[in-house]
Amino acid sequence: MEVRKIYDENNLKETKKESGSEIMKIYIMVNEEKLEATLEDNISSLAFYEKLKEGPLTIKMEDYANFEKVGNLGFKLPTADKNISVNAGDIILYQGDKITIYYDKNSYNFTRLGKIDDVDSSYLKEILGKGSVEVIFSKEKYDE
Repeated sequence: MEVRKIYDENNLKETKKESGSEIMKIYIMVNEEKLEATLEDNISSLAFYEKLKEGPLTIKMEDYANFEKVGNLGFKLPTADKNISVNAGDIILYQGDKITIYYDKNSYNFTRLGKIDDVDSSYLKEILGKGSVEVIFSKEKYDE
């Protein structure tokens, strides 16, 4: 199922209101570690958040180039690509249908979806591990 809805300023404000604050948050679980991320204020992040309203997404992610984990979403999101530099903790939409979590630096034409709060490169490398990993994205906070 593709998200094709055009999101205007009013829809963005309404979704932010539903998330409980002016800042949209999502929650990530990887290898039993619970992470919180802050979403960007763009059409792609809003569409991703809307998709998470249907339920958590489990994505199999693989290492790529020793600086990120990447996985197929299984659907397309609208893109807002810009030439940007990314750092550890950045959550990026690539080609509209792939999601990446960076644990090191890179620059390219990407759409930034958000950033994992309060993490550094060594911590992310440790919890993401080597090889493939299942990552769960949710709009609901995981129980402590």
